[in-house]
Amino acid sequence: MEYRRLERLVRGFSNHRRIQILELLRREPELSVEEIASSTKTNHKTVAEHIRRLAIAGLVLKRNEGTAVRHKLTSRAHRVLKFLSILA
Repeated sequence: MEYRRLERLVRGFSNHRRIQILELLRREPELSVEEIASSTKTNHKTVAEHIRRLAIAGLVLKRNEGTAVRHKLTSRAHRVLKFLSILA
């Protein structure tokens, strides 16, 4: 078992706001940072940092669309959300 890889993954979603962002992207894929910030009533800079951490953990993919960057969940993120729903 790769403990450091697992630690990076767990740290990626070990924040209530990041879990909220994952849930939002599950319901509405392909959102921009601005759309996520608006929907979660969180400032742009904070959301950008959360997205960065989610991407490092392999939970969010980024796609350029003109001047905007769109975000969607990876298959790993879907498994994490399923795991979290079992825990809840």
